[in-house]
Amino acid sequence: MRPILLISLLLMVHTLETLAQTAAEIADIWDTQHVTAKLPSNFRHKDLLKSLGELKEAGIKVVDIGRSGQGREIFQLEWGNGPKKVFLWSQMHGDEPTATSSLIDMFAILQKNRDKDWVKALESKLTIRAVPMLNPDGAEIYQRRNSQGIDINRDARNLITTEARLLKSLRETWQPEIGFNLHNQQGLTTVGRTNKQAAISFLVVFGDEAKTLTPGLERNRRLVVAMHRALSEFMPGHIARYGDEWTPSAFGDSFSEWGTPVILIETGALHGKDEMFLVKMNFVAFLTAMKLMADGGYSSFDPAEYELIPNNSSGRIVNFIFRNATVIDRPQPSSLLIADIGVVVERRRAEQLQPTRIRQIGDLSSLSGLEEYDASGFNVTGRFQPIKAGNYGELLFYKKGREVNWASTDIEKEFPPDAIFSLGKWAKGEGLLKPR
Repeated sequence: MRPILLISLLLMVHTLETLAQTAAEIADIWDTQHVTAKLPSNFRHKDLLKSLGELKEAGIKVVDIGRSGQGREIFQLEWGNGPKKVFLWSQMHGDEPTATSSLIDMFAILQKNRDKDWVKALESKLTIRAVPMLNPDGAEIYQRRNSQGIDINRDARNLITTEARLLKSLRETWQPEIGFNLHNQQGLTTVGRTNKQAAISFLVVFGDEAKTLTPGLERNRRLVVAMHRALSEFMPGHIARYGDEWTPSAFGDSFSEWGTPVILIETGALHGKDEMFLVKMNFVAFLTAMKLMADGGYSSFDPAEYELIPNNSSGRIVNFIFRNATVIDRPQPSSLLIADIGVVVERRRAEQLQPTRIRQIGDLSSLSGLEEYDASGFNVTGRFQPIKAGNYGELLFYKKGREVNWASTDIEKEFPPDAIFSLGKWAKGEGLLKPR
């Protein structure tokens, strides 16, 4: 073999090796090097300030770009010096925090590994900018809207909010060629017509009502296919496609219309996994996309595969179902109802108590519970309120055959229940009801 040809082949192999970071390898990097420790739902603006200070000390460009409605600082991070401009923003809804932690980890890990060939390739091909926590006022009190009570993601046209004006100006002055709009969706969202939670949902966001497929959107479809495949290694069957209704007041739609084609990433939940697992999944998705943006590898993915990703669905699961319970209405204890009880958990910070609510009672055979219990051997009554849709899911369980004065004004003390379900956990009698 000619020396020049051999050298060329060796260089080609070396190039492939330096860029061939698999999803498993990316996940391993996060496992060993991530810098975020606090659960995202507990992460506040003061925590962001601390994290950004550490990133700045590590050499990341951190720029104070403006103020929120209540005067909190909003920052932009920048890494890389390549010609391809990538822009990401997170937490424009204050109670949607997962991607903020993932962005911090991504910038920290890229900076730490600048001596690695695969990172050098990213640095030379990409310039990555990100705004973590666009809505710090909403994040502070863990609410969707900003301090004015306005949904920033419905303010792309009127630009009433200072945060919306800032976001639009960042796009106009820099003109990135791709955007990533990072959100959280309801934890009970499902994948298509299944009972599987949609832990992550993607959407290639159109820039017009006619859903015109531009070259940038075609590229984004290929990137989503790649990210879908990467994440399927860790949570197969738990990835969906977000609804693509045209919403001109939303920033994703508007960015795509203005010339920056957007990929929406919505993080849901996955029963049995904590918030940090989904931080890692976002990290894997980000770096998968960055690598393919840098080396052009997205072109090898079939965009038609995007259409095969099932759509989001809802109304198919609840957190808990107690099957075939004998429901006791204490004011009318002789009026017995044998029914299923469906209970959901209210969204709160992890550090806060998470109350439950009764979603439905009756024949819930069309619903699945993330946890289900056989309550056929029990009489069940509400701990503080009657068992009724909308009331708290605080439940007392009594084995059938027990003598209980249901009219007692202090039933829990006078007739201690066999099991108590409170705040989504068994406060008493765990294991007594058989899981289904």
